[in-house]
Order: sequence, then structure tokens, then C-alpha cells
Amino acid sequence: MSRLLVRPGDPLSGEVVISGAKNSVLKLMAATVLAEGRYVLRNVPDISDVTIMGRLLEAMGMSVRRREDAALEIVRGPDVVAEAPYELVEQMRASTAVLGPLLAGVGRARVALPGGDDFGSRPVDMHLASLEALGASFALSHGMIEGHAEKLIGAEVVLEYPSVGATENLLMAGATARGTTTVRNAAREPEISDLAAFLNRMGARVLGAGSPTIVIEGVDELRAVEHTVIPDRVEVVTFLAAVAVAGGEVTLRGARADHVDLLIEKMGRMGLRISPEADGLWAMSSGRPRPIDVATLPYPGIATDYLPMLVAVMCLADGTSYATENVFAGRFRYVGELARMGADIRVEGHHLVIDGVERLSGAPVRAVDIRAGAAMAIAALAADGETTIHDAGPIDRGYESFVEKLSGLGADITRQD
Repeated sequence: MSRLLVRPGDPLSGEVVISGAKNSVLKLMAATVLAEGRYVLRNVPDISDVTIMGRLLEAMGMSVRRREDAALEIVRGPDVVAEAPYELVEQMRASTAVLGPLLAGVGRARVALPGGDDFGSRPVDMHLASLEALGASFALSHGMIEGHAEKLIGAEVVLEYPSVGATENLLMAGATARGTTTVRNAAREPEISDLAAFLNRMGARVLGAGSPTIVIEGVDELRAVEHTVIPDRVEVVTFLAAVAVAGGEVTLRGARADHVDLLIEKMGRMGLRISPEADGLWAMSSGRPRPIDVATLPYPGIATDYLPMLVAVMCLADGTSYATENVFAGRFRYVGELARMGADIRVEGHHLVIDGVERLSGAPVRAVDIRAGAAMAIAALAADGETTIHDAGPIDRGYESFVEKLSGLGADITRQD
């Protein structure tokens, strides 16, 4: 596994281009199972999760080719193997996204239970119950989900929780279901709206994406299309946090303020100056951050993926901050790594109490998941001495050219393979 070496340096300066959203492109790739033809997805990040999803589609009999212009060509022929093998699924939690399109496009699905980052249970029960409401049937045996559906029928589905994955599966399954599917308490994330826009371009009739109620009028046929992936809002947060820790002035090209408006307000309270520009965001910071109180909630709240980077900033705040994780249990494993760097953090159930320190200390740490790895790198920008981030591979699952982008802003960060 690769290692990252990070040393403190000068304040950050320059521009960084925000890549396409990891949490959107993986679901768009899954949606190509729905109809035959040649798809082109643009602004696709060059990350390992995209590579794994591409291999998954290839294992299902489809063709996937990455072009030099950050575009992905996917060809779906007349025959699809309706199985997602364990050796690929266990590397990526987004694999459950193929359930809905396989049932809608092929009528059956055999998918291994998902893997990916280990920060608590993400049960698939809500996915299965939602699809069962449309007429699918499932059996679980030997670590595999086996689903069947002769013809999906539109229905009203009320989600117990605004699950992104369940909402996405219902969007894809409902697109060609007979009749109308209404999803209440739907997830509202920008990635949901991006998937709905993609499906509508394919010929679907999806109304209300981005609101708590989504209505999907089933159509008889979909077609292959071209589409540009939205920018990655988690990458935006990552670089804003880096500016908050290291100081400096940075422009984030391609960032969308409307996707991170609450986050901008929170980071403004921490002392970061952020201003929208025609093609992105401008950010500037100097001095220690101010403490804040933050809690993760479904969109438009603060995303659980944001919290590790925000905690890295809070560790250096001039005062006591409080962070609450309401989405996933077990996502505080990175706290021990920050403590190795001298952070003063107490875990109280699903709350963190963080007494900010003036400086952290460089230390050997580990990237326990994608966002935790990014948080370690951010914290290291304000740590005395050298920080070595071991097992840094997870960072490459979610960030394109992470080291190159940070070093391009002046950070002292290098990779050792």
C-alpha cells in the first residue's frame, strides 16, 4: 500500500479544478444497465472506485473505455449477465446500485452483499423493501442477494429514512415500471438530481428530484445518452478545510456554491472567507479557526462525508468544538489517528468534544477510510514535523490526483509507493 508524506509549509495559493462527483458517477454508470446503446459520461474522475465499477459492468458483459478527455464510454449490448461477483462488490459499497437497473432492465439480479469502507452497518433492507414494493422478490443466501421481477409495477413508497441508495434504486427501477411510482421522504442530495437528469435525458419522466417527494411515470423504453457529471461537493469541502488549516487563498474551479451552502455558512463561522465566482468558489483564511458545533444530517444538512475534514479543522480551533455523527455508527475510527498527532478529542457516544490545540505533531497514522485519509493529510498541514499516512490507498478510491492537487497549491506532500 502507498504512503503519503506530509510536512507543514507555506499558506496555500493558486487554483484547483474540482473533479466529477464520485457519489454521482458510480450510480450513473449503474444506470447504463437500463437500456442498450453507447453512453458517454463526461467529467468522470480518475479514481479507483470508477475503475472497480467499470470492471463490474464488464463482468456483466458490457464494454467500458476511459478516454483522455475525462470521459467514459460505456456500451450496453442486448445481453447482460445479471450477476455482480463478490470479488468486485466487496471493494465498493455502491455496488447495490445495480439492483434496481438489473431488475428493471433484465428482470433478475444476483448481487453479493456490498463491501467498501468499514465504518458501521449500511443494511440493504431498505433497498430490498423499496424494490419489493414495486413487485420484486428477493432471497438472501451464502452472502448473495438474488432478486427476480417479471415486470415492475409502480407504487407509492414511503422511506423510513431518506436513504440515498434506496432513492436511487427506486429512480432507476421506477423509470420503466408500469404505472407511476411515488417516493416519499426521498433523499434530496445533488447526486439524486444528477441521476434524475440523466434518466430524463434517457427518456424517463422523473419529477421532483431534489425534493422530499419524487414522482416517476414509467415509460416503455429508454435510450443511451451523453451526460456531464456534477462536481464533487466532498472534494470541495476537502480543499476548503485544507485552506482553513494551512491558511492562504485558493480558487476552486468548477465548485458549485448551491451544493454546499450550509457548509459555507458553517466554515464562515470558523473564520474562512468564501465567495462564489462565475466558475467556482474563492476561499481565504488566516489565523486559527474559530470553534463550532456541527451535526451530520441528510441533505441539505451537513453530510457525514464532510465530518472527518471538519474535525481536522476543529482540532486546531481556538476553543472547544462539538461534533455529532447522526448518520453512521462506528465512523469515529479516525479519531485515534488524530489523537496520535496530539489532537485533544473525547468520544462520548456519537458525539465528539474537541479542545483545539495551537499545533499538532507529525506522527505515523493510517487512512482508515477515504475521508479519514484526507482528514489526516489536512491535519498534517499544520503539524510540526513529518506525518506519514500509511495504507493511503483508500484516498485514491475517492479523490483524483489528490497529492498532485494539494502540492499544486503549495502543500508539501509526496507519495511513496
